[in-house]
Amino acid sequence: MTDFDDSKLKSKASAACGWNFIVLMSRQGKIRLSEFFSSYTEAEKRRILRDIAADVLPRQAKMCNIIEKGEYKFIYRRYASLYFVVGAPVEMNELIVLEQIHLFVEALDGYFNSVCELDLVFSLHKSLMILFEMFIGGMLCESNRREVLQQIVEAEEMVESMTKPGEDTSSQLDDGLSFQEQFQLGRKPGARGPRGNR
Repeated sequence: MTDFDDSKLKSKASAACGWNFIVLMSRQGKIRLSEFFSSYTEAEKRRILRDIAADVLPRQAKMCNIIEKGEYKFIYRRYASLYFVVGAPVEMNELIVLEQIHLFVEALDGYFNSVCELDLVFSLHKSLMILFEMFIGGMLCESNRREVLQQIVEAEEMVESMTKPGEDTSSQLDDGLSFQEQFQLGRKPGARGPRGNR
């Protein structure tokens, strides 16, 4: 009978999980989008965001896009004024992660027609819909940009067809968002539109 080394199994399992988190941060250190695919406490999340601001933002353009931080590494790309920072397991291939970041940016560009920081600020729920359509649990599940955008358009059409004239559709689109994400959108967390809590 063969003995298995638990540490090797755990490291291979974590490498297969995909991203641990993604953070979109402006050059000024403002968080425009953050999603954690692995479970972290609030204190760990704050530490990760501080580490990103301290380690990634001051780096020069010609420096390496990979920073190892213990059990994970920051892999980032800068597009205009935004840093797209992914936390990935140490064993994960960095070039694949950079390509996945680029696919996500292309999908955002396709939806917003040349995405900018303000699109993410005022349409956070749309950005998250695109992210969740492409990535499940940090793993890339749909790489076809046209298919992703088609699914987003179909979801929007379905919500529009279900709403009554004059009703706010944004509250229905936010039903899947966390309290933090609803707060970032300026909505009262837990409020689900005119019908109240369900």
